[in-house]
Amino acid sequence: MEKLLAILRDIDPDIDYENEKHLIDDGLLDSMQVLELVSTLEDEFDIEVTPTELVPANFNSADSMWKMIGRLQG
Repeated sequence: MEKLLAILRDIDPDIDYENEKHLIDDGLLDSMQVLELVSTLEDEFDIEVTPTELVPANFNSADSMWKMIGRLQG
């Protein structure tokens, strides 16, 4: 999880990723940031984020991203 939090802080260090639960719904991450994030997650965690995974529920919080990463690695 620390690796994920470090990646997120590189994208926008002003967001409290450990507590924020509505990153997409509240517009804290825009589409360009999400694309950058997906590319980085794929490289760093050796996963493939398919179009079906590109839903707000998977990116609204660090926890939801971490669960998605675990599912895609499994």
